[in-house]
Amino acid sequence: MTSPAEPAPTWHGILRQAFKDNDVRLVTYVPDNVLRPLIEGCHADPFFTTFPCVREEEAVGVVTGATMAGMRGVVLMQTSGFATLPNVLASLPVAFQVPVVMVVSERGTMGEFNPGQAIVCRTMRPILDSMGIEHHTMARLDEAAFMADRTIRQAFATRWPACLIISPLLSGARK
Repeated sequence: MTSPAEPAPTWHGILRQAFKDNDVRLVTYVPDNVLRPLIEGCHADPFFTTFPCVREEEAVGVVTGATMAGMRGVVLMQTSGFATLPNVLASLPVAFQVPVVMVVSERGTMGEFNPGQAIVCRTMRPILDSMGIEHHTMARLDEAAFMADRTIRQAFATRWPACLIISPLLSGARK
């Protein structure tokens, strides 16, 4: 329970704290409206080095290189951006066991108007499964801290990529 002086927890605040708790300092991203509060919060916090990218493949490459140099990072993207990643994931972080953590804002479900988004949404999880990439869908605020912390922790402990999918049930996106 929060007191009147304490703001209510948010999914993006919980994720930022999970990044900090796991020493994830580099935040790469392709701009996305759903992820905007997370991106803006990371930009505003001197703990993080934020790096906007033109494409998701670039973000994965930057985080892979940073991780190999000893800095932990995360890639933030929208579902549609994930569609560009299977080759780069298979040939870089999966092939070389680099724990690239991805956070994906989910589109393509729950009233989505864009058929392209719906197709990518239906294929994202099977693609992750086919590469053995652990993924969890964050849909409830009361589970968000546990899910984020444990997913990030497991990625670095096992030296394997992982993905947190932000459900519109959590983000309230695309109203």
